[in-house]
Amino acid sequence: MSSLFGSGAPSSDMNARKEQMKQSIQQELAIANAQQLINKINENCFAKCITKPSTSLTSSQETCLSQCMSLYMAAFDQVSRSYVSRISKERGAAPGIGL
Repeated sequence: MSSLFGSGAPSSDMNARKEQMKQSIQQELAIANAQQLINKINENCFAKCITKPSTSLTSSQETCLSQCMSLYMAAFDQVSRSYVSRISKERGAAPGIGL
């Protein structure tokens, strides 16, 4: 007997919508992470490299900012890769658990 909400088995349309929603959330999380990284870079690198603000940057300030930004990006990249690797391993070890 069919219920008000269907036969109980999810339709392919429902699965497609679920997958689309999942991808949308992943994209939003990626954007939020990138914004957080940029904010941290601005906040911390400015505090470290710009000790005497003026109307222009000195060459040493530009070098400091460039190096600081590169280090933050490399660290973020490494942490992201490690996190993704760990999540992948956990999913492989415990089927049925997902994000």
